[in-house]
Amino acid sequence: MRQDMTAPRQVLQGTTSLVTRRTARQEFLLKPTKLTNALFGYLLAVASSRYGIDVHAFVVMSNHYHLVITDPQARLPLFCQYLDGLCARAMNMEWGRVEDFWGPPSYSGVALVTKEAVLAKVLYTLTNPVEAELVAKGSEWPGLWSNPDLIGAGTLTFERPEGFFDPKGTMPKQAFLTLKTPPGYSKEEFQRLLTAQLETYEADMAKALEHLGRRVLGVRKILKQRHTDRPSTKPTLGELKPRVAARDKWKRIEALGRLQAFLEEYQEAITRYRGGAHDARFPVGTYWMRVCFGVACAGSG
Repeated sequence: MRQDMTAPRQVLQGTTSLVTRRTARQEFLLKPTKLTNALFGYLLAVASSRYGIDVHAFVVMSNHYHLVITDPQARLPLFCQYLDGLCARAMNMEWGRVEDFWGPPSYSGVALVTKEAVLAKVLYTLTNPVEAELVAKGSEWPGLWSNPDLIGAGTLTFERPEGFFDPKGTMPKQAFLTLKTPPGYSKEEFQRLLTAQLETYEADMAKALEHLGRRVLGVRKILKQRHTDRPSTKPTLGELKPRVAARDKWKRIEALGRLQAFLEEYQEAITRYRGGAHDARFPVGTYWMRVCFGVACAGSG
């Protein structure tokens, strides 16, 4: 069953997800600059600490970002609202804009239901600049890009950017971001698998471009792009927006079945609620109705 963009999100404790957000009209509003890198890194560190989000990998492209995260406390919507809101306000100030910064409707969150899916999406995240034929290696991307060597092994420090936050306010002078090893892996195993697959992908991409007679855009031209520029290719309208990902077909079907059951139970509960039955019990994972209206959820006592 196809779900439209207004379908409710199921937010469960401990879910690992690929989170994506795109800029309005696909404009290069996140283009790599010293300020963009410093600001987004700082806000990501502050937001993840504030809402207890475990960050595994990230990349900030010129017109979107990808994060692979785990949400131990089921607070992903608040995390994204905080991160995206502050980023939009600061970057609009930087570019002298008043228009919407992010494209509608909200962030995309794809639940990763197997450890293999987590590895695949971390690889997808880190190879984004290579896949787009912008640089030959992910490490060459001049924007924010998480070094796989730091996963489970290091902490990034970001200074509070000047000019956006009150020095006497609540925003910390420094923010720290530790890249956590994803669930189901040891640090050594994950780094070994990811590094091998990343090197293979980059080598295969280089051979493919050579065969086609094409070159990557390169850092110099990337940095010359304007924030009002957009990709030459337009996004596909009506493209599928998956809610779950798994390499194992049957685990993916099982996860989709659970999601479908949630949506059906939610629809039944919201129909009763709108009809005046404010004691209607919503399914586990209901978020906004619980947070905003205090509805009862299954398993909450």
